[in-house]
Amino acid sequence: MIAANFFFLLESYDITKEIILDIAYKTGLIVRKRALMPDDLLYALTHGMINDDFSYNDLAMKIDQDFNKSVSKQAISKKLKEPCKLFIQELVELLLKRKIEKDKYTKIFESLNYKRIIVQDSTIVKLPASLFEIFSGVSNKKAKSTNARIQVVYDLIAEEFISFDIHPYSKNDTKVTSDLQIEEGDLVLRDRGYLTLNEIARHKKNKADCIFRHKFKTMYLDVNTLEPIDLTGMLKQNGILDIEVRLNNEEKTKVRLMSSPVEKSVADERRRKAKKESKHKNPSKEYLEQQDWTIFISTIVNTDIDFNDIQKLYSLRWRIEIIFKGWKSNLNFSKLHNISEVQCYVMLFARFFMAILFTNFFYKHCKIIVYEKYKKHLSLIKIQKYLVKYPQLMADLFEEIIKKKNKEKKGSILKLCKYCCYDKRTDRMNFNQSFNQVVTLS
Repeated sequence: MIAANFFFLLESYDITKEIILDIAYKTGLIVRKRALMPDDLLYALTHGMINDDFSYNDLAMKIDQDFNKSVSKQAISKKLKEPCKLFIQELVELLLKRKIEKDKYTKIFESLNYKRIIVQDSTIVKLPASLFEIFSGVSNKKAKSTNARIQVVYDLIAEEFISFDIHPYSKNDTKVTSDLQIEEGDLVLRDRGYLTLNEIARHKKNKADCIFRHKFKTMYLDVNTLEPIDLTGMLKQNGILDIEVRLNNEEKTKVRLMSSPVEKSVADERRRKAKKESKHKNPSKEYLEQQDWTIFISTIVNTDIDFNDIQKLYSLRWRIEIIFKGWKSNLNFSKLHNISEVQCYVMLFARFFMAILFTNFFYKHCKIIVYEKYKKHLSLIKIQKYLVKYPQLMADLFEEIIKKKNKEKKGSILKLCKYCCYDKRTDRMNFNQSFNQVVTLS
């Protein structure tokens, strides 16, 4: 994207050059105006991150090429310190809070009972070995691996990121489960790593719903007697469950416990995987037996929504895995060379910045236009790959979406339709089709 369009787009999010300058002063990135201005550096960092151009020389060349300003690589080096980390981090947080005014297309979800459908998950990013003491990782007698754990929260209805956090590898999902900001009217989908009894109680207290997969050894109590139930025995006897139980926490929170048997091949694969991943001893007999069923815990009390509906809703969580795949395949999240801790944060947050623009803006708006004009479903991963490879297309799309100029003769939307849509499938639905079908349940 050319620089003029980049800053015009940010102005659409009410992030002007004056605001960027104010944040630069506030964070100490600059003390007085110099040849290297914060908006120049922001543009070079965010666009350089896409192509893994992070050397001081690469960034200096980018500024020279796009702004006709001669900046030395030594000047770039002096800027990539702690204030730069704070600068880019604050801009990412500001961009996450900003919303472009809703257009007619985004109103299609206003009739949903849920205001937001939230998914949260983490992905592991490999870092240089020099950062091992800071981010931790995995080590043994032969080798050690340095990793960071990135926590991401995403709203499926708005199709927008809500938050990003970078943690050491040792800070697992359970340790951050209560950090999620839950609002009334939310439906939250997270995997078993975030499951705690107090977390489910917190959802009910905030008048929000959640769906979790059952975690082995979770104790459920009879809703009347408060005696522990024999889950495995009930599964063997009934197979299919949809009952109300209480959790073994202080509030004795009521939840729905639902189960359905799976095919033998699926259960056998689960058992094989469980044995392979077991580090210290073989899984217990009871654990292996429970692999014959898919089991959910949910606060959704509407009995018109049955097990199959819950399973379809929970399957939407897979969206965040697709997002992570796109990050590593197209936005170079898996490429971090030997850099300092501060530079590592700058690189990651610069990539977050562009991930927001790709997803919250380009994908979100183009998806609607492509479907309206051509009745095709746009793929998030494919549009990311295409825009990274041919960045000039971002300028054409930008002018068509924001500036409302007629760019049909350039065929920018038609190109997306041709190269970035899901293939037609007869055996399974793409994510957009699945989401449109599932949301009517809520």
